[in-house]
Amino acid sequence: MFEDEKDDKIYNLIISNGFDKNQEYAQFTEKLFSKVDFLWKESISGDYSIAGEEFYKKVDGIILLAGLYNDNKEVFESLLNAGEKYSIPIILVRPYGLEEVPEILEEKAATIVGWNANCIVDAIKNAHETM
Repeated sequence: MFEDEKDDKIYNLIISNGFDKNQEYAQFTEKLFSKVDFLWKESISGDYSIAGEEFYKKVDGIILLAGLYNDNKEVFESLLNAGEKYSIPIILVRPYGLEEVPEILEEKAATIVGWNANCIVDAIKNAHETM
């Protein structure tokens, strides 16, 4: 009888990218786009290590695609540091088709999620509660 309260928030996300031989970034964004009731936009910087407070204070969550870690460690390190410095929750997405994630990423993540679109959206919405 009662409708769920509509979430009109537009979530501002940083999604790890870089060398991506398995096209995980494209698969991940497809999952987000498939959830038409979830509003989001992506913040991108040419160099996350020098992006400052003005850039990061608008970010609701940092999505780390663990499958990209080995080939993009510098980007991941910059994003981990920014998450810690600016109190931005880290949502860690397991490598596509695998369960294990690098320990260094697991330690800093607010939450770890697989590739189910509903679980991804729930993790993003609830990430601040786990910090």
